[in-house]
Amino acid sequence: MAIPHNPTPDVLELLRVIWALDHALQSRSKAMTRALGVTGPQRFVLRVVGRHPGISSGELAGHLHLHPSTLTGVLQRLDDRGLLRRARDPGDGRRVRLVITAKGRRVLAKKALSIEGVVRGAIGREKAGDVVTALEVLKRITSALER
Repeated sequence: MAIPHNPTPDVLELLRVIWALDHALQSRSKAMTRALGVTGPQRFVLRVVGRHPGISSGELAGHLHLHPSTLTGVLQRLDDRGLLRRARDPGDGRRVRLVITAKGRRVLAKKALSIEGVVRGAIGREKAGDVVTALEVLKRITSALER
């Protein structure tokens, strides 16, 4: 039995779309692992570290809205594979600074099957104002859920 379409989106419809997005992200991440050798979250970490060389793991965790302990495993796997380097901050031995390696940059150069590439293509057809509005709505939802 088909569920009738509601012309006015309500909370349940929005949640359905968000969960569909989450499922699509997980599926694309698995495909990326097979094609590029890194998961979606691992590639995202590489992108952020590539844009912010020397970022600390704590700063990265805050940027990604993750608990630092959640990020530890991702960083360890990327370090073990030689995609990024972790080094003690010379000014504060308790802090670790992150830098992407040449091998990590080569992984980032492969954009065709990346989640980022797919999303860039999808939003590239939208009006900039619509994308900004969608971003703001998603930020508000995220903020409310994190409280």
